[in-house]
Amino acid sequence: MNYRTLGKTEWQVSEIGLGTWQVGGGWGKAFDPKKAEEILHTAFDQGINFVDTADVYDGGQSEAAVGRAVRERSEKIYVATKCGRRIQPHFAEGYTVERLRRYVEDSLRNTGLDRLDLVQLHCPPSPVYEREDIFGLFEDLKKEGKIAAMGVSVEKITEALTSMKYEIVSTIQVIFNLFRQKPAEHLFNHSEVNHVGLIARVPLASGLLTGKITAETSFPKDDHRHFNRDGKAFDKGETFSGVPLEKALPAVEQLKDGFSGGNDLAAQALRWILMFKQIGTVIPGASSSAQVEKNVRAAELPPLSQFQMQEAARVYEKYIKEEVHFQW
Repeated sequence: MNYRTLGKTEWQVSEIGLGTWQVGGGWGKAFDPKKAEEILHTAFDQGINFVDTADVYDGGQSEAAVGRAVRERSEKIYVATKCGRRIQPHFAEGYTVERLRRYVEDSLRNTGLDRLDLVQLHCPPSPVYEREDIFGLFEDLKKEGKIAAMGVSVEKITEALTSMKYEIVSTIQVIFNLFRQKPAEHLFNHSEVNHVGLIARVPLASGLLTGKITAETSFPKDDHRHFNRDGKAFDKGETFSGVPLEKALPAVEQLKDGFSGGNDLAAQALRWILMFKQIGTVIPGASSSAQVEKNVRAAELPPLSQFQMQEAARVYEKYIKEEVHFQW
């Protein structure tokens, strides 16, 4: 495993981390504590030392599983969680200092940890990024020893840029993958970007970039790839990166033909993200230990060629850009 410095935290984190949206459950499956434990320990055994969760994943069960697994290890594992999505309806007015403080304290209880390494605002509405009182709360929580660092998980590049004005913001989590290339153009070259740790989420576009999804693929009714394609539950950019299947699938075929060079598309898609030195860690999810091991192996691949990088840009320009670039 290779490790990178995560912005101003100066933590040395594994360049492949673990996202836990579907660890042990989620995406149409009931939570399974035993499976979650197996996946988490496999990740740690493989050298992963950065795990991302959230209080809304399986109603806190994901946080609890992460906390149990981390407490069973001797090595340092950085635990990042998120808060804010429990506010329903999810309006800016619902974000209060009192409510967010309670959520952070709930996460401490869920994980059983004395301190949370990183707490991130969980894709709040854009006006929240102008609320100095909200960011001041996390300054207080850090002074109290309840958190080590604070970050934001954003939907839009403009939100990422706004968040940089707060000294307390140590990390920015953003959707970045072969179908969402805008951050490379509008965020990575910002003068302040080296002071924050960039976390790439949804790296495989909800499974599209595995190359295994077809027009005939069906999903359970409580899988977000079934019910959220049009953004009915939350931002549609979280589902298939906001790309309609009729446009995504031809792009995937092109990537298989040229970009992947006959190799596993998912692995090459993860390797493409790691080609950008601004990325601190990428957090693919996993629903099995085998997927964890496969994700880790992607970091061991040789750097992509100039042709592959150009092919990735060409496919994005031809099939994807007009659909997503202006929205996020």
